[in-house]
Amino acid sequence: MAKAAPEEQLRLLDLQALDSTLNLLLRQAASARSNPALGSVAARVAEVDGELVQVETELGDLERELTRAEDEVQSVVNRLERDEKRLGSGTGTSKDLTALQHEVASLTRRRSDLEDVELDVMERVETARSNRAQVQERTNAVRTELRGLEEARDAELADIEARRTGVQAQREELASTFDAGLLGLYERILARRGVGAARLFHGKSEGSGMELSPGDLRDISGAAPDDVVLCPDSGCILVRSADWGNQ
Repeated sequence: MAKAAPEEQLRLLDLQALDSTLNLLLRQAASARSNPALGSVAARVAEVDGELVQVETELGDLERELTRAEDEVQSVVNRLERDEKRLGSGTGTSKDLTALQHEVASLTRRRSDLEDVELDVMERVETARSNRAQVQERTNAVRTELRGLEEARDAELADIEARRTGVQAQREELASTFDAGLLGLYERILARRGVGAARLFHGKSEGSGMELSPGDLRDISGAAPDDVVLCPDSGCILVRSADWGNQ
């Protein structure tokens, strides 16, 4: 059985308190990183980004369609201007002028039809641009919300790390004052059990949270004050105070 002065064993509780704090800070950091709100908002960002790509693709298609419609109208207008100019000059045979008149009338109707198509496409483009603006606004809002959550998470993690650094320094300083054998035993148990030392108080192990059996209490009662005793349930070092066995 390992040996250590009762005062030395009692100081293990201070070391355990620091280790418990470090473990708590580790859990807090993990919780901050896995904040479900971050995942939820990130999913919404992906959703609105996909919607934005869709409306931008639709708008691009419509703008190309509008360009084609404008080009067709302009092509007819150019031909119509040439024919009207020739018709106005009065040059050519009667048959040619008659044919030119028919062509002008046909082109005029064609221009009207194409301008109707152009106007329809223009209206659809304006609608698509309005939709794009609305989706962009929603996207910006969700991204801003995500950025706020990320900044809050980063600030929380920075605070946790600052506290962890301070506690770790205290822990290292305190650990350096222990006998190597006792410290080694404590740290092996800590690594294996999660708790290295706990108080035995009024017959109850604070490592397991359970009352010890009468037989276990008799065994501990028979141990010398400098014997290092272990909790039969949790396996941690049981630190005995003056009234450890009183009920």
